Amino acid sequence: MKQYNWVIVGCGAIASELAQAMEKEGRRLYGVANRTYENAVRFGEKYGIPKVYRSIGDVFTDDHVDIVYISTPHNTHSDYINQALAHGKHVLCEKSITLNAGELERAVALAKDHGRVLAEAMTIYHMPLYKKLREIADEGLLGPLRMVQLNFGSYKPYDMTNRFFNPSLAGGALLDIGVYALSFARWFMSEAPDQITSQMKPAPSGVDEQAGILLMNGAGEMAAIALTLHAKQPKRGTVAFDKGYIEIYEYPRADRAVIIYTEDGGQEVVELGNRADALRYEIRDMENAVAGKTNEMRLDYSCDVMRIMTELRRGWGVSYPEEK
Repeated sequence: MKQYNWVIVGCGAIASELAQAMEKEGRRLYGVANRTYENAVRFGEKYGIPKVYRSIGDVFTDDHVDIVYISTPHNTHSDYINQALAHGKHVLCEKSITLNAGELERAVALAKDHGRVLAEAMTIYHMPLYKKLREIADEGLLGPLRMVQLNFGSYKPYDMTNRFFNPSLAGGALLDIGVYALSFARWFMSEAPDQITSQMKPAPSGVDEQAGILLMNGAGEMAAIALTLHAKQPKRGTVAFDKGYIEIYEYPRADRAVIIYTEDGGQEVVELGNRADALRYEIRDMENAVAGKTNEMRLDYSCDVMRIMTELRRGWGVSYPEEK
Protein backbone atom coordinates (compact mmCIF):
# COMPACT_ATOMS: atom_id res chain seq x y z
CA MET A 1 0.00 0.00 0.00
CA LYS A 2 1.13 3.54 -0.70
CA GLN A 3 2.82 5.30 2.20
CA TYR A 4 0.97 8.52 2.80
CA ASN A 5 2.48 11.82 3.90
CA TRP A 6 1.03 12.73 7.29
CA VAL A 7 1.31 16.15 8.89
CA ILE A 8 0.49 16.85 12.52
CA VAL A 9 -1.04 20.23 13.39
CA GLY A 10 -0.36 20.96 17.05
CA CYS A 11 2.55 19.82 19.24
CA GLY A 12 0.90 18.56 22.41
CA ALA A 13 0.79 15.12 24.02
CA ILE A 14 -1.27 13.54 21.24
CA ALA A 15 1.17 14.81 18.64
CA SER A 16 3.99 13.06 20.47
CA GLU A 17 1.93 9.86 20.60
CA LEU A 18 1.31 10.06 16.87
CA ALA A 19 5.00 10.59 16.12
CA GLN A 20 5.87 7.58 18.30
CA ALA A 21 3.15 5.48 16.65
CA MET A 22 4.60 6.33 13.25
CA GLU A 23 8.04 5.24 14.46
CA LYS A 24 6.59 1.91 15.58
CA GLU A 25 5.17 1.56 12.07
CA GLY A 26 8.70 2.08 10.72
CA ARG A 27 7.92 5.56 9.41
CA ARG A 28 8.07 9.23 10.27
CA LEU A 29 5.66 12.10 10.05
CA TYR A 30 6.19 14.12 6.88
CA GLY A 31 5.62 17.46 8.57
CA VAL A 32 4.58 19.42 11.65
CA ALA A 33 2.95 22.79 12.21
CA ASN A 34 2.03 24.71 15.33
CA ARG A 35 0.70 28.13 16.21
CA THR A 36 4.13 28.82 17.75
CA TYR A 37 6.80 28.12 15.14
CA GLU A 38 9.59 27.58 17.67
CA ASN A 39 7.63 24.74 19.29
CA ALA A 40 7.18 23.12 15.88
CA VAL A 41 10.92 23.34 15.27
CA ARG A 42 11.69 21.64 18.59
CA PHE A 43 9.09 18.96 17.91
CA GLY A 44 10.49 18.32 14.44
CA GLU A 45 14.01 17.99 15.79
CA LYS A 46 12.89 15.58 18.52
CA TYR A 47 11.15 13.21 16.11
CA GLY A 48 13.28 13.68 13.00
CA ILE A 49 10.45 15.24 10.99
CA PRO A 50 11.76 16.62 7.69
CA LYS A 51 9.25 19.43 7.15
CA VAL A 52 8.48 22.19 9.66
CA TYR A 53 5.94 24.74 8.46
CA ARG A 54 6.20 28.44 9.23
CA SER A 55 2.43 28.66 9.62
CA ILE A 56 -0.45 26.20 9.86
CA GLY A 57 -1.92 27.61 6.67
CA ASP A 58 1.15 26.44 4.76
CA VAL A 59 0.22 22.82 5.52
CA PHE A 60 -2.99 23.06 3.53
CA THR A 61 -1.37 24.51 0.41
CA ASP A 62 1.42 21.90 0.27
CA ASP A 63 0.61 19.51 -2.58
CA HIS A 64 2.77 16.78 -1.04
CA VAL A 65 0.53 16.42 2.05
CA ASP A 66 -1.96 13.55 1.98
CA ILE A 67 -3.38 13.36 5.52
CA VAL A 68 -3.63 16.08 8.15
CA TYR A 69 -4.00 15.09 11.82
CA ILE A 70 -5.43 17.98 13.83
CA SER A 71 -4.56 17.98 17.53
CA THR A 72 -5.20 21.60 18.49
CA PRO A 73 -7.87 22.86 20.97
CA HIS A 74 -11.51 22.02 20.18
CA ASN A 75 -12.45 25.54 19.16
CA THR A 76 -9.90 25.56 16.31
CA HIS A 77 -10.94 22.24 14.77
CA SER A 78 -13.68 23.43 12.42
CA ASP A 79 -11.55 26.11 10.75
CA TYR A 80 -8.57 23.79 10.21
CA ILE A 81 -10.76 20.91 9.01
CA ASN A 82 -12.45 23.12 6.43
CA GLN A 83 -9.17 24.59 5.17
CA ALA A 84 -7.62 21.14 4.83
CA LEU A 85 -10.61 19.64 3.02
CA ALA A 86 -10.93 22.63 0.69
CA HIS A 87 -7.31 22.05 -0.37
CA GLY A 88 -7.88 18.35 -1.03
CA LYS A 89 -6.40 16.86 2.14
CA HIS A 90 -7.80 13.91 4.06
CA VAL A 91 -8.41 14.79 7.71
CA LEU A 92 -8.21 12.88 10.98
CA CYS A 93 -9.14 15.21 13.83
CA GLU A 94 -8.84 14.80 17.57
CA LYS A 95 -12.00 14.45 19.59
CA SER A 96 -14.26 16.26 19.88
CA ILE A 97 -14.14 16.67 16.14
CA THR A 98 -16.03 20.00 16.17
CA LEU A 99 -17.83 22.19 18.70
CA ASN A 100 -21.33 21.39 17.51
CA ALA A 101 -23.44 19.48 15.02
CA GLY A 102 -23.75 22.39 12.58
CA GLU A 103 -19.98 22.67 12.22
CA LEU A 104 -19.69 18.94 11.63
CA GLU A 105 -22.50 18.85 9.09
CA ARG A 106 -20.75 21.54 7.05
CA ALA A 107 -17.45 19.69 7.24
CA VAL A 108 -19.08 16.41 6.15
CA ALA A 109 -20.59 18.15 3.14
CA LEU A 110 -17.21 19.67 2.25
CA ALA A 111 -15.49 16.28 2.51
CA LYS A 112 -18.11 14.78 0.22
CA ASP A 113 -17.74 17.62 -2.30
CA HIS A 114 -13.96 17.12 -2.46
CA GLY A 115 -14.01 13.32 -2.27
CA ARG A 116 -11.90 13.22 0.86
CA VAL A 117 -11.96 11.15 4.05
CA LEU A 118 -12.92 13.02 7.20
CA ALA A 119 -12.83 11.22 10.55
CA GLU A 120 -12.60 11.70 14.28
CA ALA A 121 -9.63 10.22 16.13
CA MET A 122 -11.85 8.25 18.50
CA THR A 123 -9.89 5.28 19.85
CA ILE A 124 -13.01 3.25 20.63
CA TYR A 125 -13.81 2.90 16.92
CA HIS A 126 -10.39 1.44 16.15
CA MET A 127 -9.23 -0.72 19.07
CA PRO A 128 -9.29 -4.41 18.02
CA LEU A 129 -11.10 -5.34 21.23
CA TYR A 130 -14.16 -3.27 20.34
CA LYS A 131 -14.36 -4.75 16.88
CA LYS A 132 -14.32 -8.23 18.42
CA LEU A 133 -16.93 -7.34 21.04
CA ARG A 134 -19.23 -6.01 18.33
CA GLU A 135 -18.88 -9.33 16.49
CA ILE A 136 -19.80 -11.19 19.68
CA ALA A 137 -22.79 -8.94 20.29
CA ASP A 138 -23.95 -9.22 16.67
CA GLU A 139 -23.85 -13.01 16.85
CA GLY A 140 -26.76 -12.78 19.29
CA LEU A 141 -25.45 -15.25 21.86
CA LEU A 142 -25.85 -12.64 24.61
CA GLY A 143 -29.36 -11.76 23.51
CA PRO A 144 -30.72 -8.24 22.97
CA LEU A 145 -28.92 -5.21 24.36
CA ARG A 146 -30.71 -3.62 27.29
CA MET A 147 -28.48 -1.12 29.10
CA VAL A 148 -25.07 0.54 28.82
CA GLN A 149 -23.55 2.15 31.93
CA LEU A 150 -20.47 4.36 31.84
CA ASN A 151 -18.34 6.32 34.28
CA PHE A 152 -15.53 8.73 33.53
CA GLY A 153 -14.13 11.03 36.19
CA SER A 154 -10.91 12.99 36.46
CA TYR A 155 -9.75 15.27 39.24
CA LYS A 156 -8.64 18.54 37.67
CA PRO A 157 -7.53 21.35 40.02
CA TYR A 158 -9.76 24.40 39.86
CA ASP A 159 -7.96 26.60 37.35
CA MET A 160 -10.50 28.38 35.20
CA THR A 161 -7.81 29.42 32.70
CA ASN A 162 -6.78 25.90 31.64
CA ARG A 163 -8.34 23.98 28.77
CA PHE A 164 -10.58 21.89 31.03
CA PHE A 165 -12.56 24.81 32.47
CA ASN A 166 -11.93 27.74 30.11
CA PRO A 167 -14.89 28.58 27.82
CA SER A 168 -12.52 30.28 25.38
CA LEU A 169 -10.81 26.88 24.89
CA ALA A 170 -14.12 25.01 24.64
CA GLY A 171 -13.67 23.51 28.08
CA GLY A 172 -16.05 21.28 29.99
CA ALA A 173 -16.51 17.61 30.77
CA LEU A 174 -18.74 16.78 27.81
CA LEU A 175 -16.40 17.63 24.94
CA ASP A 176 -13.30 16.41 26.76
CA ILE A 177 -14.34 13.12 28.37
CA GLY A 178 -18.04 12.72 27.64
CA VAL A 179 -17.29 12.14 23.98
CA TYR A 180 -15.62 8.85 24.94
CA ALA A 181 -18.60 7.66 26.94
CA LEU A 182 -21.09 8.63 24.25
CA SER A 183 -18.97 7.00 21.54
CA PHE A 184 -18.81 3.80 23.62
CA ALA A 185 -22.60 3.79 24.03
CA ARG A 186 -23.15 4.46 20.32
CA TRP A 187 -20.75 1.64 19.38
CA PHE A 188 -22.99 -0.95 21.02
CA MET A 189 -26.44 0.57 20.49
CA SER A 190 -28.23 -0.60 17.37
CA GLU A 191 -29.42 2.91 16.50
CA ALA A 192 -28.79 6.44 17.68
CA PRO A 193 -30.54 7.58 20.87
CA ASP A 194 -33.47 9.91 20.28
CA GLN A 195 -34.50 10.50 23.91
CA ILE A 196 -32.06 12.46 26.08
CA THR A 197 -32.35 13.50 29.74
CA SER A 198 -29.63 15.03 31.90
CA GLN A 199 -28.51 16.96 34.94
CA MET A 200 -25.46 19.24 34.87
CA LYS A 201 -23.39 21.06 37.48
CA PRO A 202 -21.49 24.07 36.10
CA ALA A 203 -17.95 25.06 37.01
CA PRO A 204 -17.35 28.65 38.20
CA SER A 205 -16.41 29.51 34.60
CA GLY A 206 -19.84 28.36 33.37
CA VAL A 207 -18.77 25.23 31.47
CA ASP A 208 -20.08 21.80 32.45
CA GLU A 209 -18.03 20.38 35.32
CA GLN A 210 -20.18 17.35 36.12
CA ALA A 211 -23.13 15.64 34.44
CA GLY A 212 -25.47 12.70 34.57
CA ILE A 213 -26.94 11.66 31.22
CA LEU A 214 -29.70 9.18 30.33
CA LEU A 215 -30.27 8.06 26.74
CA MET A 216 -32.76 5.79 25.00
CA ASN A 217 -33.28 4.86 21.36
CA GLY A 218 -36.22 3.54 19.36
CA ALA A 219 -35.23 -0.05 20.13
CA GLY A 220 -35.58 0.60 23.86
CA GLU A 221 -31.83 0.35 24.47
CA MET A 222 -30.69 2.69 27.23
CA ALA A 223 -27.46 4.26 28.42
CA ALA A 224 -26.61 5.91 31.75
CA ILE A 225 -23.48 8.08 31.87
CA ALA A 226 -21.75 9.82 34.81
CA LEU A 227 -19.06 12.43 34.06
CA THR A 228 -16.98 14.71 36.25
CA LEU A 229 -13.86 16.83 35.95
CA HIS A 230 -13.46 17.36 39.70
CA ALA A 231 -13.71 13.88 41.22
CA LYS A 232 -11.84 10.72 40.32
CA GLN A 233 -13.96 7.87 38.95
CA PRO A 234 -12.96 4.61 37.28
CA LYS A 235 -13.21 4.60 33.50
CA ARG A 236 -15.66 1.71 33.62
CA GLY A 237 -18.15 0.55 31.02
CA THR A 238 -20.80 -2.16 31.35
CA VAL A 239 -22.85 -3.44 28.43
CA ALA A 240 -25.84 -5.47 29.67
CA PHE A 241 -27.71 -7.96 27.49
CA ASP A 242 -30.44 -10.49 28.28
CA LYS A 243 -28.02 -13.38 28.77
CA GLY A 244 -24.95 -11.67 30.11
CA TYR A 245 -22.98 -8.48 30.40
CA ILE A 246 -19.61 -7.17 29.27
CA GLU A 247 -17.43 -5.27 31.73
CA ILE A 248 -14.55 -3.09 30.57
CA TYR A 249 -12.15 -0.93 32.58
CA GLU A 250 -10.07 1.91 31.14
CA TYR A 251 -12.45 1.81 28.22
CA PRO A 252 -11.07 4.67 26.08
CA ARG A 253 -8.17 2.40 25.06
CA ALA A 254 -9.30 -0.99 26.28
CA ASP A 255 -7.55 -4.23 25.36
CA ARG A 256 -9.33 -6.50 27.86
CA ALA A 257 -12.98 -7.24 28.64
CA VAL A 258 -14.82 -9.77 30.77
CA ILE A 259 -18.11 -11.34 29.73
CA ILE A 260 -20.22 -12.57 32.65
CA TYR A 261 -23.07 -14.93 31.75
CA THR A 262 -26.35 -14.41 33.59
CA GLU A 263 -27.51 -18.02 33.87
CA ASP A 264 -24.52 -19.57 35.65
CA GLY A 265 -22.19 -16.65 36.46
CA GLY A 266 -19.53 -18.07 34.18
CA GLN A 267 -16.86 -15.67 32.94
CA GLU A 268 -15.05 -15.34 29.64
CA VAL A 269 -12.06 -13.03 29.25
CA VAL A 270 -11.53 -11.39 25.87
CA GLU A 271 -8.10 -9.85 25.29
CA LEU A 272 -7.15 -8.29 21.98
CA GLY A 273 -4.82 -5.55 20.85
CA ASN A 274 -2.62 -3.37 23.02
CA ARG A 275 -3.66 -0.07 24.60
CA ALA A 276 -0.18 1.30 23.91
CA ASP A 277 -0.82 0.93 20.18
CA ALA A 278 -4.10 2.87 20.08
CA LEU A 279 -2.86 5.42 17.56
CA ARG A 280 -1.30 2.74 15.37
CA TYR A 281 -4.79 1.26 14.88
CA GLU A 282 -6.11 4.70 13.96
CA ILE A 283 -3.30 5.19 11.43
CA ARG A 284 -4.00 1.84 9.78
CA ASP A 285 -7.77 2.32 9.59
CA MET A 286 -7.35 5.84 8.23
CA GLU A 287 -4.93 4.77 5.52
CA ASN A 288 -7.19 1.87 4.53
CA ALA A 289 -10.07 4.33 4.23
CA VAL A 290 -8.00 6.75 2.13
CA ALA A 291 -6.92 3.84 -0.11
CA GLY A 292 -10.56 2.82 -0.54
CA LYS A 293 -9.95 -0.65 0.91
CA THR A 294 -12.26 -0.42 3.93
CA ASN A 295 -13.94 2.37 5.81
CA GLU A 296 -14.01 1.79 9.54
CA MET A 297 -13.70 5.44 10.51
CA ARG A 298 -17.35 5.63 11.74
CA LEU A 299 -17.97 9.25 10.86
CA ASP A 300 -21.69 8.40 11.08
CA TYR A 301 -21.25 7.57 14.77
CA SER A 302 -19.27 10.78 15.31
CA CYS A 303 -22.19 12.70 13.79
CA ASP A 304 -24.67 10.94 16.10
CA VAL A 305 -22.52 11.72 19.14
CA MET A 306 -22.06 15.34 18.12
CA ARG A 307 -25.82 15.79 17.72
CA ILE A 308 -26.33 14.45 21.26
CA MET A 309 -23.65 16.71 22.72
CA THR A 310 -25.06 19.73 20.91
CA GLU A 311 -28.56 19.02 22.25
CA LEU A 312 -27.22 18.53 25.77
CA ARG A 313 -25.28 21.80 25.81
CA ARG A 314 -28.24 23.64 24.33
CA GLY A 315 -30.40 22.37 27.19
CA TRP A 316 -27.74 23.35 29.74
CA GLY A 317 -27.29 26.81 28.27
CA VAL A 318 -23.57 26.19 27.75
CA SER A 319 -22.03 27.76 24.64
CA TYR A 320 -18.61 28.95 23.52
CA PRO A 321 -17.53 32.33 22.14
CA GLU A 322 -17.35 30.93 18.58
CA GLU A 323 -21.04 29.98 18.80
CA LYS A 324 -22.40 33.38 19.88
